[in-house]
Amino acid sequence: MHLAVVLRTSGLLAVIFSLSLLLPLLVGLVYGEDHLSIFLWPMAASFMVGMLLWNPRRPFHTRISRKDGFLIVALFWVIMSMLGAWPLWLGVDLSFTEAIFESTSAITTTGATVITGLDGLPRSVLFYRQLLQWMGGMGLIVLGIAVLPMLGIGGMQLYRAEAPGPMKEEKMTPRLANTARALWLIYLSLTVACALAYWLAGMPLFDAIAHSLSTVSTGGFSTHDASISFFHNGAVEAVAIVFMLLASFNFAVHFHAIHRRDPFHYWKDPEARTFMLFVLAIVILVGLMLRLEGSYHQLPPTLRDATFEVVSVVTSTGFGTVDFTHWPDFLPVLLIFLSFVGGCGGSTAGGMKVVRVLLLVKQGMREVKKLLHPNAMLPVRLGGQVIDQRVMNAVWGFFAAYTAVFVVLMLLMIHTGLDQVSAFSAVATSMNNLGPGLGVVAYNFQAVSDGGKWISVVAMLMGRLEIFTILTLLSPGFWRD
Repeated sequence: MHLAVVLRTSGLLAVIFSLSLLLPLLVGLVYGEDHLSIFLWPMAASFMVGMLLWNPRRPFHTRISRKDGFLIVALFWVIMSMLGAWPLWLGVDLSFTEAIFESTSAITTTGATVITGLDGLPRSVLFYRQLLQWMGGMGLIVLGIAVLPMLGIGGMQLYRAEAPGPMKEEKMTPRLANTARALWLIYLSLTVACALAYWLAGMPLFDAIAHSLSTVSTGGFSTHDASISFFHNGAVEAVAIVFMLLASFNFAVHFHAIHRRDPFHYWKDPEARTFMLFVLAIVILVGLMLRLEGSYHQLPPTLRDATFEVVSVVTSTGFGTVDFTHWPDFLPVLLIFLSFVGGCGGSTAGGMKVVRVLLLVKQGMREVKKLLHPNAMLPVRLGGQVIDQRVMNAVWGFFAAYTAVFVVLMLLMIHTGLDQVSAFSAVATSMNNLGPGLGVVAYNFQAVSDGGKWISVVAMLMGRLEIFTILTLLSPGFWRD
């Protein structure tokens, strides 16, 4: 392990984070707010610490090893959660634990909150919460990879440690730095388009920009306590649905569809196609249940609410237009289970990712067939491509680790005093980076004890970094030379 390169790369990312605080500072100046020191001090501290760590005079290896990549990614997300909490601790009436929880929830794009009275908060603070989600959506690590070549540092190990999905060897372009720049360009373009669409749909300009940051990042924070329902606007909801879905597709699919000028590429991609069909099927199921149970008496509002809530949950965004926790029968629990699937690999959505669930289903079907034909050669295929057994082993390993971690965290959450339903949904919404849950965490996490909030922080980081990055650091073998 090369400590110098770990420190220098972490320093660069800390500097990038500190410079991002200029944006909420500018918002505060535009609106004439007088509490801007809550951004100045964290910005100065982050910049100075980053520069000290970056120290260009320090000798270092230019090659990042696999161990270095895991340590840099985990270390930076923890540090960023702590630095991000500082303005919230100073600018909002939050305890230290609550500020860490809110910051981690934002950066991991979970969207769970301990804050009420959003409508009365300064706009700079509201914008800052949205900005944290936007930076966490694509990840500052990916942004760092785009500029690491300037330092002579390779970034493939960082990409493997942070990028979501099971097939992390794939690159959109031959050079990883170009891949990172392409990802951020697509991400930025979607954000600008989303903000413009919100504004044209009737949102005030500030709300349009703020909500575009949390929509494309599938974070779900809003500038209003009532979330998207505050606007009572069907066009706004339609814009949210479209961009939540777009953000949940693999960004490599976006890249190839744009590069080849082929909009049908989305349908040709097996994961994207499965995702679209899955969402459509669940919307139809939820709509039918709402009508059969008598919750709605007309078809248009039924489909409108069913579509919005299903898309919001399965993409792990967490926006709300209605309170789905009061929907009849099994629907509230069904929606929580949807968050386990999440969006596509390589997207900003949370959950286990569609490609993993799809491979697990195909593997299960193969095992059933092998019982009938034990001597048959039945490889798992995805889009006509035979999936390497190492990938299948990794998918099963991820599923096993995910389940084990979930059980442990849920038991710990029950130990803090939550009932079983609240504990289950609190861990589910945290690990799947969703936001809303059931029981006492249906709206926010204020009723959760400090111990429960720290468990949720761990769950959010575990979910965002897809379990193995954290578990690797806990392995004794990681620290041996």
